[in-house]
Amino acid sequence: MEMNISARNGAVSDRFREYATEKIEKVSQLAKKVQRLDLKVTKQPHARNADNQVSVEIAVVGTGPAIRAEAHAADKFAAFDLAFGKLLEQLRRARDRRKVHHGRHAPVAVHEATASLPPAASNITLADALLNAEPTPESQRSEDFEALEASPVEIRRKVFPAEQMSADDAVDRMELVGHPFYLYIDEETGCHSVVYRRRGWSYGIISLENGGEPVEGTRSYRDSERESEKV
Repeated sequence: MEMNISARNGAVSDRFREYATEKIEKVSQLAKKVQRLDLKVTKQPHARNADNQVSVEIAVVGTGPAIRAEAHAADKFAAFDLAFGKLLEQLRRARDRRKVHHGRHAPVAVHEATASLPPAASNITLADALLNAEPTPESQRSEDFEALEASPVEIRRKVFPAEQMSADDAVDRMELVGHPFYLYIDEETGCHSVVYRRRGWSYGIISLENGGEPVEGTRSYRDSERESEKV
């Protein structure tokens, strides 16, 4: 697997390069078809918050769509750990989805996997912890309010090229980029649509259509491919 590490508004030290290289070796265990991994470190010299002045973006390129993860922190090591954790989670979800599709077995639920574990050794409930917590000083509340009041209300806009694909491909693309939703044009209906993640391994799709009545329906993931496999 080829690996490229670059920096913007800063330099990449040998210590960071060794640290990242050692961690990134885990990627090949989850995604065996990865061809290249790009890691970019960016320092924002005029960042408002020093805790978010460094960003790390990791992109994994293989035979399918690229998988990306990004995080911000006070230094590049912390930002890398956050971004790398997100990347591993996306790779695991993609691997589990492939297992569910090919083996038709759903992953073990969290409550089932942890049923045999002993409860945490603590008799303090969350409600008690909140009630016993020290109140925020008046001066701190005032500073927080002033900072919030001074922050402008921003509306960010991003424009992406429209791409036609099936609903199943849109689900895969959403999971690969690690977003909770994904916009696309449904190749079957031609409608502008958005797929979003629900609970567990269920997803929802909302499509826009001029005129017409609202329509609802449910189907299985990759059901057309499964039917063709039976033939």
